[in-house]
Amino acid sequence: MRWIGRILGGLVFIVIAAVVIGVIWLRTSLPETEGRLALQGLSGEVTVIRDENDVPHIKARSIEDAVFALGFLHAQDRLWQMEFQRRVGSGRLSEFAGKSTLSIDRFIRTIGVYGHAERAYEKLDDQTRRRLDAYVAGVNAYIASHDGAWPLEFVLTGITPTPWKPADSMVWLKMMAWDLAKNWRDELLRARMLAAGITPEQISDLWPDYDADGNVALPEIAGLGTDLDALTKIYAATPFATLLDQGATPPIDGIGSNNWVLSGAHTATGKPMLANDPHLGLAAPSLWYLAHLSAPGLEVIGATLPGLPSVMLGRTDSFAWGFTNTGPDTQDFVIEQLTAPGADTYETPDGPLAFTTRSETIQIKGAEPESFTVRESRNGPIVTDVVNGGGELTDRRHVLAFRWVALTDDDPTLRAAFAANTATDFPSFREGLRDFYWPQQNIVFADTGGRIAYLAPARVPIRASGDGFLPSRGWTGEGDWTGWIPYDELPQLTNPEDGRIVTANQRITPEGYPYFISREWTAPYRADRIDQMLDETDKHDTESFRSMMGDTVSLMARQFMPLMMAGIRDASPEHPAAAEALDILKRWDGDMAADQTAPLIFSAWYDALLPRIAADELGDDLFGDYRGHRTEFLRVALTRDPVWCDDRRTTETESCAVQIARALDDAIALLIRTQGEDISTWTWGKAHPAVSENRVLSAVPVLKDVLAISHPIGGDPFTVNAQRWAADAPEGPQMFRSTHGPGYRAIYDLADPQRSMFIQSTGQSGNPLSAGYDAFASRWTETRFIPMITDWSRIDAAAGTKRLTLAPATAPAN
Repeated sequence: MRWIGRILGGLVFIVIAAVVIGVIWLRTSLPETEGRLALQGLSGEVTVIRDENDVPHIKARSIEDAVFALGFLHAQDRLWQMEFQRRVGSGRLSEFAGKSTLSIDRFIRTIGVYGHAERAYEKLDDQTRRRLDAYVAGVNAYIASHDGAWPLEFVLTGITPTPWKPADSMVWLKMMAWDLAKNWRDELLRARMLAAGITPEQISDLWPDYDADGNVALPEIAGLGTDLDALTKIYAATPFATLLDQGATPPIDGIGSNNWVLSGAHTATGKPMLANDPHLGLAAPSLWYLAHLSAPGLEVIGATLPGLPSVMLGRTDSFAWGFTNTGPDTQDFVIEQLTAPGADTYETPDGPLAFTTRSETIQIKGAEPESFTVRESRNGPIVTDVVNGGGELTDRRHVLAFRWVALTDDDPTLRAAFAANTATDFPSFREGLRDFYWPQQNIVFADTGGRIAYLAPARVPIRASGDGFLPSRGWTGEGDWTGWIPYDELPQLTNPEDGRIVTANQRITPEGYPYFISREWTAPYRADRIDQMLDETDKHDTESFRSMMGDTVSLMARQFMPLMMAGIRDASPEHPAAAEALDILKRWDGDMAADQTAPLIFSAWYDALLPRIAADELGDDLFGDYRGHRTEFLRVALTRDPVWCDDRRTTETESCAVQIARALDDAIALLIRTQGEDISTWTWGKAHPAVSENRVLSAVPVLKDVLAISHPIGGDPFTVNAQRWAADAPEGPQMFRSTHGPGYRAIYDLADPQRSMFIQSTGQSGNPLSAGYDAFASRWTETRFIPMITDWSRIDAAAGTKRLTLAPATAPAN
């Protein structure tokens, strides 16, 4: 039988050899980082020095050559990420993913975002178009010159990179706006609730008014009325049941961000300091790519977005800026009334109009292409024609149009991004942001001269009536957009008397502001906690800012724990382990620390409470779409309107105390199933790691766990170190894992900008075979940073650098 052993041994050798050869071949996908490359499209030589952290420092003789080099480097390190992003924006995921992404592609094709991106490029001013063209040329220079394997994702999907187009960059700007302005989901959900018989009063509880006592970023400017208007009754009478497939959305989700800035009166150096940590979906690679660009008229370092040709967040040698999402209501659904059932014309205030139409065809891997016709009204594309559930609506008298500020061919936002990079002072920075149309951001600013400031530039619609809380009637014109809030009347602030500006997605418009921006601000837990910590230190420095960024104290937990413990005093949980769990919670101070047990018990308890309170009124379908962390509603139910606590499906009348106790029983049973019976072994960090997965390779069973970047971490959605989990995640040991957080962090010291520091959550490379794939992950988890240097004498003298020269090609490429 020895021959069987020899055959098996030979097969094992062949498999091992094939794997080794495959890995060696795939390593040719790694970039060249040293030497000299001749490339088409450059006008002069560019020096690229990658420092010991793999951050590229680009020195060029013109801005166009600098952004050419950035495009080349983005393609070297993040080509698959860029490919994936442009396919999201153009509705082409199904070409490699098959029918699983068809609803996403169908929706994106219907709203037509890529076509708008193509036309917006043609309308750019000459300078911006020239710079974007240079970036595109840099990306394509890499694609044309690369000699070796493409990254693993290309191999597995069978995709060969095709040339990058300017619209591929323009569409990603629009998709970032989409990611950060998705109020359409709740608008549609409210409409569905009304159609299902949920009352306007109940909806007022489910989406309560913003806490009047909450932290407001700009106390000088004012808020708006938020009463439900007549659209509530109108929609309740509209015969729509299911309007939109809830899966029709790109697979990224924006959640928030923090930034704060202090004047020199509150810092150890006497000069301003600024901190910023935008919160987006965690992924491998990170959304962000760190880079430094230097050319005549350009000296900027910070976070770039692969696919876009500028530094989005960062500093020059004289000022710094940071973003958080404002969350304006810039998306509306409009009910269009047809002139007759099934007609191709619809009613308007000025008489009937015909729909405009266009044809779309989606190529689907493993299936026949899908072709369909998109209709558009004056208010936008008709989404009920093509999404799931829409077929039944087209036979009726009404259809639904989708209106969004980014569905326009006028988009100078990229020009504003370049203006921020090349501004010389605050007036030029502020004037440049006049072209920043979307997504609206709370932008804080600080300069070496001592100024601190705040701006919120964007196109925010002014409505004829209403505020977009519910779909409006298109045939009356009642919800028409009549213009935009003037730039000079958008919220802004310079050198406030208290020497600080804090934004964390909380309301920015208190009493008296004459325009509507939003009614769905983020609860002010993070903003309040930042203010608390700013008050605790007389003179701040980079170390105090670093400590603040890593803070895991949850003011939400501190607010809800007394409410929940009060319930336990009035009703007893029945689970045998409840006493031990409550004893742990009684000693807890609300710090969501990774090494503690209490945060896990509290989080499971809190998550179990919402279905106990709201599932009976909403029913399975509506509750499934409403489910989330919903702190504002739960606070209303437990303190102001306890009628929610009664389960209408039973004959008894349940109090809030009873539901709180039962929720604790539910939570303990869940944790025993997922974490084991020994409570002493439970820790928050083990159940709540920060996980960054590759968006394609995570679907491959063996590679999923190997390539995921995962570290135990503290925090929750309401801590400054925000770490969000999905409230409806599948049950399992890591069902609380964080998949959203501060993917980029930066601290800017305006006394000496060279002392500034930054980090992103994974590493510079998107290639799993690169040492830079996860090089930042452990430091990011521990809230540590790397230096943010623009001093070329220090860059040239530093150890561990790699130097690459990009030179103009002397002859046309073959």
